[in-house]
Amino acid sequence: MTTRRGVLAAASFALAAPALAQPRQIRLIVSFPPGGSTDILARLVAPVMERHLNATLVVENRGGANGAVGMGALAQSAPDGNTFGLDAGGAATNPHLMRGLGFDYATAFAPVTRMTILPALLVVRSEAPQRDFAQFVAHMRANPGRESYGSSGVGTGSHLASALLMRRAGLEATHVPFRGGADQLTALRRGDTLFTFSTIPTIAGGIRDGAIRPLAASTPDRASAYPDVPTVAESGIPGFGVYDFHALYAPAGTPAEHVERMAAAGVAAMRTEELRGRFNQLGLEPAAEGTAAFASFLTQQRDRMGALIREEGIRLEG
Repeated sequence: MTTRRGVLAAASFALAAPALAQPRQIRLIVSFPPGGSTDILARLVAPVMERHLNATLVVENRGGANGAVGMGALAQSAPDGNTFGLDAGGAATNPHLMRGLGFDYATAFAPVTRMTILPALLVVRSEAPQRDFAQFVAHMRANPGRESYGSSGVGTGSHLASALLMRRAGLEATHVPFRGGADQLTALRRGDTLFTFSTIPTIAGGIRDGAIRPLAASTPDRASAYPDVPTVAESGIPGFGVYDFHALYAPAGTPAEHVERMAAAGVAAMRTEELRGRFNQLGLEPAAEGTAAFASFLTQQRDRMGALIREEGIRLEG
C-alpha cells in the first residue's frame, strides 16, 4: 500500500510540475485598437520584456476615446503587479479635454516609463508652391485666415501641433477636424487643406511616392526616419515641440518593486539593437528613461498641453 501511494504521489507531482514551472502572466492593456502604432509597439517589445520579467505578457486591446477606455480599465485593475497599461499621448491631453471619465489621470496611475516619442511632420501636398518652412510661413503671413489645416480630430496631437504653430508664429488658419488620419491625409492630397501635422506611419507612403512634401518636424530633434527634414524649432520657432509619446503605467498603489521591474524591462526592450530598424520604419523614436524621469516629463507635458488647450479654447465635439 505504501509503495502504491508513493507511486501515485510521484505521478501527481510529475503532472503538477509543468504547471508550477510556467512563468506568471502579466496583463498588458493597450489603450488603442489592433494595427495602430501603440499595438504594434506592444507586440514588438513583448518578447524582449518577457525575457527580462520571466513572465508572459498577455496583450489586451481596449481602444476608444483617445485611450481613455483602456486607461479606465487599468484604473479599475488590482494594484498587484500583474496588470500594466501602454498608452499614447492622450494621457497628457485627455485630462484637459474630457469630463466625467470616472477616474483621475493624475492620481489613478503610477508612471512606469516612457517608451517612445512619436514625431509628426508638417506636410503639404507636392503641388503646393511652398518648398520649405520659410516659404510656408511667408505664404501664411501674406494670406491671414485664408488657408486651412486638417487634423485627425479635435484635441489630437495634429490639432495641438498646428494650433501651437499658429500661435507661436503669429499666423491664422481655419482648423478642419477629420475622423482619423486617413481622412486627414485624403483632404490634404485633394487640396482641401493646405497643410497638416501627421505622424510618420500615416504619411510615409505619400512622401515615398512624391505626393506629399515634408517641411518640418514637430519634435525638438530631427526625426531619425527623415534626418534631412529640419525641425520647426531650428526653422525659426525656438522651443517648439509638440509630439505624441508611448508610455507604460500601473494602477496607483502597485508596489514599487513591480513598477521598477517593469520599467527596467521596458528600457531594455527599447534599447534592443535588433528592434532599432523596425522602430525607425514606424517613425518611433526610442525614449525609455525609467520611472523618475518619466514622472517629471509627464507632469511637464500635462501642464504644457493644458495651457495650450485653455489658451486655444479647445473643446471636444459632442
